[in-house]
Amino acid sequence: MDVPGAVVIGGSAGALDVLRAIVRALPPVIPCPVVVVIHLPSHSSGLAELLGAETSLKVKQAEDKEPLVAGVIYIAPPSYHLLIESSGTFALSVDPPVHYSRPAIDVLFETARDVYGRNLIGVLLSGASEDGAAGLQEIHAAGGTTIVQTPLSAEVAIMPAAALALFQPTYLWSPNELASSLSQLLSGSAI
Repeated sequence: MDVPGAVVIGGSAGALDVLRAIVRALPPVIPCPVVVVIHLPSHSSGLAELLGAETSLKVKQAEDKEPLVAGVIYIAPPSYHLLIESSGTFALSVDPPVHYSRPAIDVLFETARDVYGRNLIGVLLSGASEDGAAGLQEIHAAGGTTIVQTPLSAEVAIMPAAALALFQPTYLWSPNELASSLSQLLSGSAI
């Protein structure tokens, strides 16, 4: 794989600790943006600050019409779907929830696939719904790299199991493998 255009990460119940480990393991310079949707209660808006304490990379909540910048970790704001537009900017939407969630992982994954195609890395972590499974399958079908947390290592296995019921991802990794190997993928190295 060439150096990716973007990394999109989704998760729900049980994903926060794994996400923190991934962010902690990222190198101080990365060649693309990382965009995260984690299902949290709508009043929880401190995820950017929490993750920012784990890395020297810039971590911020995504804003409407903001251009994506390499080396920045973007967090979906509470109560908004986060989309990536063909112009390389974010769009926020208050469309109805998908799989009872807004932001929905599928919405991010599907719009990112439309923009980045085979130069996209999609990561699906622990979670208590099927959100993200269909979107990750679409990334896979477009030739992107897909990574699913092993259901046995997930605090709540519904989300990764839903993805595995649809297709065979590029990689099926434990949290430790996710943290160590994602950095290699970001450098364009073979795993």
